[in-house]
Amino acid sequence: MMKSLWLLLFIGTLVWSGIGPKDQFTWLLEVAPAIIGLLLIAATYKSFRLTPLLYWLILVHAIVLMVGGHYTYAEVPFFDGLFGAERNNYDKVGHFFQGFVPALLAREIFIRKDVVNGKAWRTLFILSVCLAFSAFYELIEWGVAEATGEGADAFLGTQGYAWDTQSDMLLALIGAISCLLALSRLHDRQLDTLLVERLKR
Repeated sequence: MMKSLWLLLFIGTLVWSGIGPKDQFTWLLEVAPAIIGLLLIAATYKSFRLTPLLYWLILVHAIVLMVGGHYTYAEVPFFDGLFGAERNNYDKVGHFFQGFVPALLAREIFIRKDVVNGKAWRTLFILSVCLAFSAFYELIEWGVAEATGEGADAFLGTQGYAWDTQSDMLLALIGAISCLLALSRLHDRQLDTLLVERLKR
């Protein structure tokens, strides 16, 4: 039931976002990570099933990407001039989630695969992975901009802000820290439940 609802929400949002997007090229660039994520989830569902919390957060992140793809990050309604800002800050929501969701994914893999010993080291590695992922995404944006020229302006979404790249990475770091502070206990409970279910099989 939950799996069907998850797929319905994902596919429904994807179809909506692809109907008359502001810029077709930007839409493709923005929704590509969500589609890749769906394919990876489908490929690993039986061999490495994730916690329900992580699946739902991945869905929320995918929806954020699809909304940004439909409107472009600089023109998402409601975020124009929000709280007196001179720019549309929907892209900052996206970059917050770019740290928030990968933090939980990294945490789940590190714990289940026993990658790092000790909570402090695990936290350091999780935050490092999230920052590395954010920096890598900025490099991808740079590469796309260099390859396509002006056509990538909507994808970059800098809106003339000189420190856009640095603030994007800061938001990803804040997102990762927020995730670990807010969800670690709930995540631990779901990991314990998942372990019990695997032992019963």
